Amino acid sequence: MPSSLSSKILSLYGKASCSLPSEVVSALKASLKKESKPLARRALDAILKSASLSKGKFSPICQDTGIPIFFVKYGRNFSQLEIRSAIISATKTATKKSLLRPNAVDSVSGKNSGNNIGEGFPVIYFEEKRGKGLEIQLLLKGGGCEYIGMQYSLPSEALKAERDLEGVRKCVLDAVFRAQGKGCPPMVIGVGIAGARELASFVSLKQLFRKLNDNSKNKKLAVLEKTLLKQINSLGIGPSGLGGKTTALAVKIGSAARHPATFFVDISFCCWASRKASLKL
Repeated sequence: MPSSLSSKILSLYGKASCSLPSEVVSALKASLKKESKPLARRALDAILKSASLSKGKFSPICQDTGIPIFFVKYGRNFSQLEIRSAIISATKTATKKSLLRPNAVDSVSGKNSGNNIGEGFPVIYFEEKRGKGLEIQLLLKGGGCEYIGMQYSLPSEALKAERDLEGVRKCVLDAVFRAQGKGCPPMVIGVGIAGARELASFVSLKQLFRKLNDNSKNKKLAVLEKTLLKQINSLGIGPSGLGGKTTALAVKIGSAARHPATFFVDISFCCWASRKASLKL
């Protein structure tokens, strides 16, 4: 099983690194169709041509192949040890085949491992599920969009934001405005609301795996997602920060319970190269 699983994860790496999900391509084409600014149109056209060439030549979409982030749900016929072993093996092979750029750098020594393996690298989140089977989701998250992520604590005197959804809205708009053209827009934006810092970060990250056209099951969050997408795209930042109508392709918001004394809002950005792939066994 480990070698067979490793082969499947290697294929997952190839799919994520070299081709955009069809929904992302469709969203980018829709953005190009409605764009009127010449520089923004040129940027979107270059993005789409690059994505098409990468898929055709089976080569990475971007020189920064990102941080590999896995969400894994496993049943009783799998173990964390064998899954982790298969991911590590596939990661080494993917790096050797140039599907991944060596990105794992030791934070203390500054040394690059050369094979994308390091402490906490790749990032793997495990979750048990009932019965048998295995579900793996992979996101290759670029360093540029990871770097501009923000976390806020409400209330905020600077933003005049309270502990409510209006406060959340102000946090997200502030984060996008601060980012401007950094992080390679148009972006997918994940928002997490929680009472623990690390949980807010986890929730915001998890939103990036959602479909672009889905709606939050929470009606209030669904309304806020649509409101924010409209407001963000009215800022005029545009593709690559060159101005235009599309700064974000989607805004996704999730929430978790909080302590009465805490209210954290975490914003995760994913560049236009929203490189995702999944498998089920």
